Amino acid sequence: MRVFAAFAVLFAAAGVSGCMTAAIGTAASVGVYAMQDRTIGEGIDDAAASNQVKMRLLAADSAAFAEVDVEVANGNLLLSGAAPTAEHRQAAETIARSVATIEHVYNEIFVGPRSSFVRNAQDELITAQIRARLTASPAVRAINVNIETFHGNVYLMGTARSDHELRRAAEIASVVPGVRRVVSFMQVRQPPQPYYAQAPAAPEYRAQAPEATPADDGY
Repeated sequence: MRVFAAFAVLFAAAGVSGCMTAAIGTAASVGVYAMQDRTIGEGIDDAAASNQVKMRLLAADSAAFAEVDVEVANGNLLLSGAAPTAEHRQAAETIARSVATIEHVYNEIFVGPRSSFVRNAQDELITAQIRARLTASPAVRAINVNIETFHGNVYLMGTARSDHELRRAAEIASVVPGVRRVVSFMQVRQPPQPYYAQAPAAPEYRAQAPEATPADDGY
């Protein structure tokens, strides 16, 4: 009986821990969205769409789509990674397009076997180096850029505030050792104005001088 009670306590603790971890992760994501040029609502919609596509891919064929990565930014979805056949590649795109909030799908899935542990580690290193260089660059607001790397192929998603920033982000990524090519799906987008800047200006109040009254001349 004591053993059963101990297991019950452990399972309860694990459940609470899982909920706390999920809550912390959600709060951290919202914090990131708040610092980006997209709105918090847009960030939440993108994350929800990404999760939907991932779940549908795994439900369709967890083995075939295990190495397919899904990235969503501003309603645009990127499929990267590897699938075993051309049919699986097309099926992944069909599944991605089934989510209503997705506007465009970029299918960059390679047809072939899974990557090795070494290759994955190399891609992770490339992504980390690009992230560090973008963050250090005064010309790029790195928090708006999402980076995916597969077999040395780098994909940039997100937004830039100008054409110069868009080009500069791709240039920085292209000179990192190990990068084979850079494909940018970033879009130029002006940052949203704060609520106080969107409000119409209050009319200026000007005090009016009192009207002059005729002098009393005794009549």
